[in-house]
Amino acid sequence: MSLPSSKANKPSMLNMVREGRAVFELGLSTLMMPALLRSPRGDGHPVMVLPGFLASDFSTRPLRAYLKLKGYKAVGWGLGRNLGTHIVGGKRVVSDTLIEQVIQLSLKHNSKVSLVGWSLGGILAREIARAAPEYVRQVITLGSPFNGVRGQAPVASKIFELINGDLHSKEPETVARTFNPPPVPSTAIFSRSDGIAHWKACANDPHHLGHQTENIEVNGSHIGLGHNAQVLWVIADRLAQAEGHWQPFLRKGLNQALFADPHRA
Repeated sequence: MSLPSSKANKPSMLNMVREGRAVFELGLSTLMMPALLRSPRGDGHPVMVLPGFLASDFSTRPLRAYLKLKGYKAVGWGLGRNLGTHIVGGKRVVSDTLIEQVIQLSLKHNSKVSLVGWSLGGILAREIARAAPEYVRQVITLGSPFNGVRGQAPVASKIFELINGDLHSKEPETVARTFNPPPVPSTAIFSRSDGIAHWKACANDPHHLGHQTENIEVNGSHIGLGHNAQVLWVIADRLAQAEGHWQPFLRKGLNQALFADPHRA
């Protein structure tokens, strides 16, 4: 089976060099916290945040702290550093261990779980929702190259393949299924200046966009997506929707000025 998205463009060298601005993005979000706390407040349902490749729950602490301030039961994935080893072949792309984590969290709080996944964590989040949709409320991905994992920077791709092998060669049909949105509301957040994953690999194809699938563009680095002020605002807005009443992100007023039209080329 051919994988057209596997030949996605690589991030530009300029964007890779600019990844250092993640530090400034953290400082900006800290300064803007009074405004960010004016975002919609949540209903207290559980939210699991999955870290990116080679990262751990430590990397998602700022995001989880913000979500707790907004009223959510925000937790990390609790499985240490994400080496991609929870990716399995065959009919699924995600391990039973990770699926069970989400099911137990849902049962504990008697509520569906929202999943927020950063980079590789977002790919896993989508596959958890595909495997156990009855336990997942919605999925939000942050710079996740689900639409062609070879759209990553060469170094990241090589390290991943050293640990996990080349999934495109070993499991082409399994990888191809990841291009399709999960059967729950899903939001793909991406940045055109991402220096780790090319933005086209991190956005849903236009023909996949519909009543419960959307793309939202932000400005920022890949490394800073977990604490980017725009991203925090979008996540709070998306999570605050009542269960069963999901609507696409509304670009009116201030949102229209701050967020680009997702349909632009």
